[in-house]
Amino acid sequence: MAYSTINKSSDYFNTKLYSGTGAIQTVSGVGFEPSWIWTKSRTNTGNHQITDQVRGLTKYIRTNATNAEDTKTNAVTAVNSDGFVLGADSSNDINASGQTYVSWNWKANGQGSSNTDGSINTTYTSANTTSGCSIITYTGTGANATIGHGLGMVPTFIIFRRYQQAENWNVYHHSIGAGKSLRLNETGAEANDATALNSTAPTSSLISLGSSVNTNASGNPMIAWCFSDVQGFSKAGSYIGAGGGGQPFIYTGFKPAFIITRNVTSAVDWGMFDNKRNEYNVVQNVLLPNNSAAETTGTAKYFDFLSNGFKVKNDSLQYNGTNEKHIYMAFAEAPLVGSNNVPCTAR
Repeated sequence: MAYSTINKSSDYFNTKLYSGTGAIQTVSGVGFEPSWIWTKSRTNTGNHQITDQVRGLTKYIRTNATNAEDTKTNAVTAVNSDGFVLGADSSNDINASGQTYVSWNWKANGQGSSNTDGSINTTYTSANTTSGCSIITYTGTGANATIGHGLGMVPTFIIFRRYQQAENWNVYHHSIGAGKSLRLNETGAEANDATALNSTAPTSSLISLGSSVNTNASGNPMIAWCFSDVQGFSKAGSYIGAGGGGQPFIYTGFKPAFIITRNVTSAVDWGMFDNKRNEYNVVQNVLLPNNSAAETTGTAKYFDFLSNGFKVKNDSLQYNGTNEKHIYMAFAEAPLVGSNNVPCTAR
């Protein structure tokens, strides 16, 4: 019996490295037309920038800040079947000459269309039901409501933003529950928050919203990036740290291509890791989505990416806090076993 029907994970998620030129350039090798592009300078201080086809390619939000979205007509100017085109934006954020960059790319369904499943009709829902990824825009009501996510399966990880105003980023992860939330732009631990999702877990069709300005600000455009667990391709999970008493192994059912993680018990940074900036074990290069700092490339050992999951190689509070909960969202380089019944190999 096949473990996953997605044999080629890079048809739906891929990390692409590129060098800045300060001039118009095409970034190829993504492998598909990206619906959502997240970029970051590796070699210099620069903002994490998110653009997507739903809001429009000229619109950017910074994960490390509370700023309202910016408009840039010379950054990402187009997408194509194998990547995206950059304009002559010479800022550190996306295309400065002499700097190196990383882009994380997801395939949803272009700009999408309105979803009328919930009490709020979404402006756009761009959903990929194969890979469990959707992007939703809607106008908040400030009162308890529901919106349709279009996935046909339960979302396990959702990032929300009131994007035309200065606001925090709200993160839902099923391991901490719908009555709590995190901030992607901050280091604070998980906090009780009944108003974000009305203390109601998402279903296979709907996301419940409370009155929080982070998820449902009255009269304000909102966006949510939603992910479901897809066997052999994506998984949102958690583990309990052991500190100096051990290094946990976390089973995902695939060889990871990308992991974003947080200790939710303590006030620490988020961490982002991928298989393109870290081609071999031990994984050492890290970027922080809540921080504009350049990539850390020291001697610290963080994880091993294995054929069926990952192993913690660090005893720090941030990644292995003793008896503390750590959450993650991971995407695959390859499933442990695909529909062709060919097993994945280790790195």
